Amino acid sequence: MTAREEERDAAGGRDVLHRAGDASVLILTSLAGGSRHGYALIKDIKSFAGVELGPGTLYGALDRLERLGLIEALPAEDRRHPYRITPAGVTALRVHLDSIERVRVAGRLRLGLGEV
Repeated sequence: MTAREEERDAAGGRDVLHRAGDASVLILTSLAGGSRHGYALIKDIKSFAGVELGPGTLYGALDRLERLGLIEALPAEDRRHPYRITPAGVTALRVHLDSIERVRVAGRLRLGLGEV
């Protein structure tokens, strides 16, 4: 599937992030709170998820998300290069979170933990 097809799927409600990996979901979640540059993304993700992304993982995922049209680079501030989530990225993140929420509920019910 091409990047263009994946972007259309995100806009159409299909979960394109299911193959993207955890780093992409963490980055989109961080950017949903506002634009950030690489180091700020690493710090924010560490604060809400307890995961510290390495530079290779971070910048590889940023490149992939940008090619998919889910994020966009903003003009550089000094030497920092901030990114923001696009409307297609918001849609893709929402679809993905809805999908994992269904799995979370099913898992908790099957473990006898209730739907909390």
